[in-house]
Amino acid sequence: MMNTEHQINRVALVTGANRGIGFEISRGLANREMTVVMGARDSGRGRAACSQLQAEGLAVHFQHLDVTDGDSIKAVVDEIGGRFGRLDVLVNNAGIMVDQEVTAIAMDVATVGETMRTNFYGPLLLCQHCIPWMRKNGYGRIVNMSSSLGSLTEIADPESNYAAMQSPAYRLSKNALNGITALFAGQVRGDNILVNSACPGWVKTDMGGRRAPLTPAQGADTPIWLATLPDNGPTGGFFRERKLIPW
Repeated sequence: MMNTEHQINRVALVTGANRGIGFEISRGLANREMTVVMGARDSGRGRAACSQLQAEGLAVHFQHLDVTDGDSIKAVVDEIGGRFGRLDVLVNNAGIMVDQEVTAIAMDVATVGETMRTNFYGPLLLCQHCIPWMRKNGYGRIVNMSSSLGSLTEIADPESNYAAMQSPAYRLSKNALNGITALFAGQVRGDNILVNSACPGWVKTDMGGRRAPLTPAQGADTPIWLATLPDNGPTGGFFRERKLIPW
C-alpha cells in the first residue's frame, strides 16, 4: 500500500518570521517540504525575509500579521485556509520583552498589558482560529515559543540559574503561554493535534543579545522538531533541546 503521508503538502504559519529564530524555523520547515506562510507585522522586513528564502528555492509566502490585532489574526487564517484548503502547523513565535530591568514590585500594569497582548492573547487567538482547520484535515502541530524564564518551577526556586533575572511581565506572559499549551493539548486529544511549548535557549537575537551562545538556527531546532512530530509524538509538554523540562 502506498504511503500517502509524503504526498501531502503541509501548510505552516510562523509568526514573527522576518528575523532570528522565526526566520530559521520558516527555513527549516520549508526545507522539510512544507509550504510556509511567514507572518510579520513589518511588511518591508517580512517581504525581504520571504524573498531571501524564495531565492533558496523554498515554498514560502509572506502575510502581514499583527498578533495584537484580532481582526488581523482572523483575516490571515481565513486567507490561508481559503488559499490552500488547510493549515497544518502553527508556530507562535512572535514575542516581545520590554521590561528587562524592572522588578515585580515596580512593574507597570500598562507594560504587562502590552506584553500580554503579543505574548499571550495573540497565541490564544491564533490557536482558536487554526484548530478548526487542523480538525478538518485530521492533523495539526502547534508550537508555542516559550522560555525557561516562564517556568513556574524556575520562578519559585531561589537557587534557579534565572533567579537574578527580572523582566516580570515577560516571565508572566510566558508562564501564561505555557498554560495555553496545557489547556489546548487537553482540548484536542484524540484529534491528531499535538500542542507543545518550546524554549529555544539563549540565542543570538535582538532579544537575546550578542553574548548568547546559540545561533538562531540552533534555537530553531527544538521548535522544528515539535512542528514535525509523528502522530504518536508527545503533546502537552514543555521542551528545551528536545528534552522535557518542568513547567
